[in-house]
Amino acid sequence: MKYYIWTEGCQMNVADSQRVAAALEHLGYEPASAAEEADVIVLNTCVVRQSAEDKAYGRLNALRPLKKQRPEVVVNLMGCLVGVKGNPKVAERFPFVDVFSPPSDPRPLLAYLSQRLGRDIEVEETAQRFAWMDGEVPLPQEERGKAVSAYIPVVYGCSHACTFCIIPYRRGPERSRPPEMILAEARALVAQGVREITLLGQIVDRYGKDEPEFPTLSGLLRRLHQIEGLERIRFLTSHPNWMTDELLDTVAELPKVMPHIEVPVQAGDDEVLARMRRGYTAEQYRRLIERIRTRIPGVSIATDIIVGFPGETEAQFQRTYDLLAELRLDMAHLARYSPREGTVAARKMPDDVPEEEKWRRFRLLEALQERIAGEINQQYVGKEVLVLFEERVRRRWKGRTETNKLVFVESEFDLRGQILPVRITWAGPWSMLGEITQQADASHAVVNISQHA
Repeated sequence: MKYYIWTEGCQMNVADSQRVAAALEHLGYEPASAAEEADVIVLNTCVVRQSAEDKAYGRLNALRPLKKQRPEVVVNLMGCLVGVKGNPKVAERFPFVDVFSPPSDPRPLLAYLSQRLGRDIEVEETAQRFAWMDGEVPLPQEERGKAVSAYIPVVYGCSHACTFCIIPYRRGPERSRPPEMILAEARALVAQGVREITLLGQIVDRYGKDEPEFPTLSGLLRRLHQIEGLERIRFLTSHPNWMTDELLDTVAELPKVMPHIEVPVQAGDDEVLARMRRGYTAEQYRRLIERIRTRIPGVSIATDIIVGFPGETEAQFQRTYDLLAELRLDMAHLARYSPREGTVAARKMPDDVPEEEKWRRFRLLEALQERIAGEINQQYVGKEVLVLFEERVRRRWKGRTETNKLVFVESEFDLRGQILPVRITWAGPWSMLGEITQQADASHAVVNISQHA
């Protein structure tokens, strides 16, 4: 019996798919290299942008003839296209789908497969034990001993409800996971060879806000920091309203917590920010960036920006452009606004910025950020940085600095999982080249893999 998982969207979906794979393997399934070879096909979907939703529909349409040819194949639609309340329209449009699963919830699929296999199995217990809760098997077999970095969801859903965002409607209200379960999952990942974890939440800074007995994100980071064998900790995504000095000081104080912050601004004009219901002004965001840089020396900062939001004038876009030029952040994730059915913006704000104008504004910001990132990265040339190596890509090994810069080096050794000093020899806006300045341990990665396979 084989399974195939297709994943689209955010890091949360990547983490969910890993746990679905681990749960399926517990039931006796093995991974397939293609959907055509599988007995179970899982489509883990995203709808945060129209392009992601279109990809999901394209995948479903592509599976229609396969399901007709092999009706015994189980097709599972999962994620935000289903949502926490279900999606009757999609179910009617694609009647060949066997199982519909909400985001981050393997139980409908496990229940369906258990019945087909005739297993006397407690589905709730299985879902908790092997997929989401105590984290005994957080990775599928083929990734154990090979995955250097992994994601751990710590907050599901969101209760903030920006006017453009579909996440609260599809993933439900904010729910923090118990710290004991997060710690257990982190230990299990380390035991399987992982050296770096990234904590995930739609607003990760709000971890524990819904559960008074839980620690804050700062407290959780301090507990994770004590895990032996865990070398690096990251978290995303932050929100300007919830990033506290306590959290910034924790990042600065704890060596394992990497000096990289992702905090979206979305727009640089106060009227646009108000229509987005972000809850801060451009000036408040400026002051936040200043606080971050003051409290965490050498920090790198990434942001998100949406262009073409309803009503955005040329002057308002220019203020966004000017803010990005002024702040000179390390990375900017750019998106063109697309209406999401059910959101406040889609219901009440006409999508009045033409598509060609959205593209023009997008490309202006893209060119600006490319220049800024290139200039920032040029400052690394000739300097030595610590790089955690993840995998070989063609002839080179790929890794990341503490500030999340992508670095490639050439080496005859197996560098997977090693943290080594690298002197940067060339830098572009999106990646850098370097030379290892300390002899790599040729047996290190092999030993790790053999221990955790």
